[in-house]
Amino acid sequence: MDYRAIDRASASPVEVSLDGRTAERFTLMMRTAKLMTEVAEYLCVIRDVSSSGLSARLFHPLAPVGRVTLEMQTGDRHVMYPVWQREGEAGFRFCTPVDVESMIRNCSRFPKRELRFAADIDVDLHARGECSEAILRNFSQQGAMLECADHFSLGQVLRLESDHFPQTVGRVRWRMGNRYGLAFDTTIQMLELANLIVRMNRTAPVTMDSPAIIGMRSVT
Repeated sequence: MDYRAIDRASASPVEVSLDGRTAERFTLMMRTAKLMTEVAEYLCVIRDVSSSGLSARLFHPLAPVGRVTLEMQTGDRHVMYPVWQREGEAGFRFCTPVDVESMIRNCSRFPKRELRFAADIDVDLHARGECSEAILRNFSQQGAMLECADHFSLGQVLRLESDHFPQTVGRVRWRMGNRYGLAFDTTIQMLELANLIVRMNRTAPVTMDSPAIIGMRSVT
């Protein structure tokens, strides 16, 4: 795919040529999403989308894979094949055509939510002068899901500490058995979120000079 022919000054669809094949209509779309492979998860920013494919800014290189799954904030998922990749950017082709208008308008049977990323790390939960051991199972910019054998009340304030996660204060929003949903008092910033995901994937850290970070300055 050659997305360089897209008119970036306009959000309207424009005609581009795909190496002499039938022209497609692409739409500018700056939206965060998640890329999933069998071994890792990646934060990305969707830039241009058509019914057959898209281009995205990456926060760190995508490992060579046969295919990836794109997850939107609505929870909708689309299976794609990587077509090209260069520094901070990649192009993908959908396995099946998508409805671009619905994708842009976040039309889905699922409610919009923060992107959640998998984790499996030990954390300490501090509350009322006591400390409990827990496991962080997933996290987003605004919250996390943890497993803990100790009991906490809805609305209870907890301080989360770990060698692999920033110290965070939040409140218990829900519980189900030994699982708890924690809403953070402070939203994790995009750069910090990207670095946390990188840490979970055990790849190189993101810096403020990352192409995706530079692109996000105009989005967040």
